[in-house]
Amino acid sequence: MKYRHTIIVPYQDVDASRRLRLYSMENYLLNVAGKVADEMGIGIPALLPMNYTWIITHANIEMLYLPKHGEQMIVETWIERNAHMLSVRDFRIYQPQADGSEKLIGCAKTVWAVLSLDTREIVNIFDTPMFDGAIDGEILNMARAPRMRPINLDDLETIIEAIQAGEILHEIQYSDVDYNRHCNSCKYLEWMINAVQMDGTHPFRLDINYQKELYQGDRMFTRFLKTPQAIQYQQVDENGTTCCSARVSIIDNLTC
Repeated sequence: MKYRHTIIVPYQDVDASRRLRLYSMENYLLNVAGKVADEMGIGIPALLPMNYTWIITHANIEMLYLPKHGEQMIVETWIERNAHMLSVRDFRIYQPQADGSEKLIGCAKTVWAVLSLDTREIVNIFDTPMFDGAIDGEILNMARAPRMRPINLDDLETIIEAIQAGEILHEIQYSDVDYNRHCNSCKYLEWMINAVQMDGTHPFRLDINYQKELYQGDRMFTRFLKTPQAIQYQQVDENGTTCCSARVSIIDNLTC
């Protein structure tokens, strides 16, 4: 079953060009996923009595256009499959046209897991009755994400290929921590975009992998390499362990 939600872009979610910020776009998709899960009876209110919660592990987003303040988006979403302890939720993003039609301006594939708040480990509960009938089954045929190599800022050849390269330190603050008692997933992307961003007027693709939880007081380093066609990011903790990696690349058209 597919669900559709209409969003009108507010002032606070646009940048100086009056276009929707990329991390706000990701947040919209996460919010819609949460609302739909609640409507289906599989949202956080249903999981919390079992001391479980939802977390996102991967997101792949393609957009031809980031809407401006006051413009509408229609977000359509469905569950593609639940398998191997992971749930795949897909999205299509439309923009209403003056003639009453809808133009496809984006799509996304997200991967979710259920986290135990006791052990902070992923659990498999997809065979329980609460998930009966939850799967729509349509497969969003989106191009696979490219492999992202770790960024080594000491690698001279890698630096020569880049227009910009660097590393920025962040400390996880009170306002970064969310309902699940860890750093909110959209904060990782916000710090990446603050480090270096691509021209938002081109169609683009975002591939982001969340690999490790961070908590208030933790310190994280955002590394980046910017080339003419893409920006690669890697965020590591003080031990050098990767917490999150991402790539924003220019595309010619949607692959989905």
